[in-house]
Amino acid sequence: MNTYSWLIRREFWENRAIWLFPAVLGGFLLLAALFSRIDLMSLPAHLPGQAVGQAFLGIVGAIFFAVMAIYSTWYLLDCLYADRKDRSVLFWKSLPISDAATVLSKLAVALVIIPLVYAAVADVTTLLMAFIISVRASSFIGGALWHADTWLQLQGLWLYLIFIAAVWFLPVSAYLLVISAWAKRAVMLWSLLPPLALMLAERLFLGTHMIAHVLVGRLVLPVEAFNANPGNSAWVTTVVDHDTIRTPSSIWSFLNLGGFRSEERRV
Repeated sequence: MNTYSWLIRREFWENRAIWLFPAVLGGFLLLAALFSRIDLMSLPAHLPGQAVGQAFLGIVGAIFFAVMAIYSTWYLLDCLYADRKDRSVLFWKSLPISDAATVLSKLAVALVIIPLVYAAVADVTTLLMAFIISVRASSFIGGALWHADTWLQLQGLWLYLIFIAAVWFLPVSAYLLVISAWAKRAVMLWSLLPPLALMLAERLFLGTHMIAHVLVGRLVLPVEAFNANPGNSAWVTTVVDHDTIRTPSSIWSFLNLGGFRSEERRV
């Protein structure tokens, strides 16, 4: 266990972008909250406060999650390739550390550590943004952002997303690590060529597109992991100025681990 701890520390030493990117993103969002010209007073006062809080946390969280997904993909493609390029792999091979331990540590960093770092920075950012918006905006909006239950649910949502993303994207992550370990240059290009070649060959010789269907499905989190149908009991309907707004009754009811497990077994 101590070996893996030092291997993960190594990744932080050699890849400062793991914490630098989310920190810069958080700083940018704080500046936006401080100096944005958006009219914060425009929300109707009879809109449910919990819905406002969920929307705020969801938008900020989605921004961090999108940036995290892009960086994690690049990290997986670059981590082993960079070790070979700068020849640091020779130093690490001289230590009593197996190749399997090195690869597993990099996989754990991409699927668990990086998402946890982004979750922590996202939490701090949303807290500071909520304080800034509370000062700038009306008392209604300010109060809507401080529902303790909503903040607790956000932590559960982050952990849930980290878990299902780690399981769902494990085959893709393993493929990217193989490319990173094998390609001598242009790792991004080599990661795209094999699946594109397979899809083209299937289309030309068989006239089907099953490979494309499977690959695209694997690159997107399955909707079965969430109660995403606005018509079920997990959603609440609110009428605001003759417009119908549907929001989750709670983030807990929005999660559907059973559906995700069924989809994973089917695949």
